[in-house]
Amino acid sequence: MRAAPEPMVFQPLHIGGRAVARNRLWVSAMCQYSAVEGVPQPWHLVHLGSVAVGGAGLVMTEATAVVPEGRLTHYDTGLYTAAQATEWTRIVDFVHAHGALAGVQLAHAGRKASIRRPWQRLRGSLPVEEGGWPTIAPSPVAFGEYRAPGEMDVDDIARVVEEFRASARRAVDAGFDVIEIHGAHGYLPHQFLSPIANQREDGYGGSLSARIRFLAEIVTAVRGVLDGQALMVRLSASDHLPGGWDIEDTVVAVEELRERGADFFDISSGGIDLGAEIHTFPGYQVPFAAEVRRRTGAAVSAVGLINTVAEAEQVLQAGEADAAMLGRAFLRNPRLVLEAAHELGIEPEYWPPQYMRAFPGAIHLATR
Repeated sequence: MRAAPEPMVFQPLHIGGRAVARNRLWVSAMCQYSAVEGVPQPWHLVHLGSVAVGGAGLVMTEATAVVPEGRLTHYDTGLYTAAQATEWTRIVDFVHAHGALAGVQLAHAGRKASIRRPWQRLRGSLPVEEGGWPTIAPSPVAFGEYRAPGEMDVDDIARVVEEFRASARRAVDAGFDVIEIHGAHGYLPHQFLSPIANQREDGYGGSLSARIRFLAEIVTAVRGVLDGQALMVRLSASDHLPGGWDIEDTVVAVEELRERGADFFDISSGGIDLGAEIHTFPGYQVPFAAEVRRRTGAAVSAVGLINTVAEAEQVLQAGEADAAMLGRAFLRNPRLVLEAAHELGIEPEYWPPQYMRAFPGAIHLATR
């Protein structure tokens, strides 16, 4: 009698050249708004460390700014100083000690920067008298009621590309296995991609190839400083608005960014405009990932209200993605992977020895 095949979610996956995730249940980037001067705190060690202990294959940091003015809030993490890099190294070492890959999501919020923490429930830009700062974008078009950004010139563009490169170098030195460029959710690279936010008429706006150029230059710059680390790009596959960025544009972008050296694509959607109507339901963004994978052959992860291991397994079995990014599910249960392994009767090699009393067949240890 043949044993049942191991679920796909528990199968390892190569990401780029040398990074191998022990399984395909990955922690999506989730902002914690708890840093001090961009430096991650004990909260981040416990938050990210707990999901590594709990068996996740890849642990992704929150959106981590490449420059102070690229933060959403004063409480975002960064990777633009030595102090930040030192603390990230400690967190990465802990994640590695428990068998997970460590990934960093490098970001610049552009026109969405300089706001309050979301639990303060006050929308719009942070006033200057409360510590707010000027923002930048491809065009001087505000995000909803936010303060209008300054329009970037070509020197600004070159500077931000260099800031991504420098932060990627720090990420390599800190030991991260995966470097992800945040090109989604209305952050600065997405602002260049979308005609909703990009009204330029130079070499960085207008045509699709021109709007992709900024992100393509970031990918090239980051690729140049990597030393075997995997390079991921997060993209919003649709603005969910007429005349906005869409799946056809995404396919073109993925093909170019692969040529520039991107290994893997984290497919999401939305974030460019507050007026977009997005109807959410479990797995609502999976079709975008599936379409990118089918049409380009690129390796992709799916994200967006994938709430259970069973839902993730369905996505992988259907060939819609190579891995599943989970967010809320890991917030609710950092031990999600170990719990699923226990319920399925799987014996993962990475069960923490400190938790061995909970391992099937190890009940005899409970008396010691």
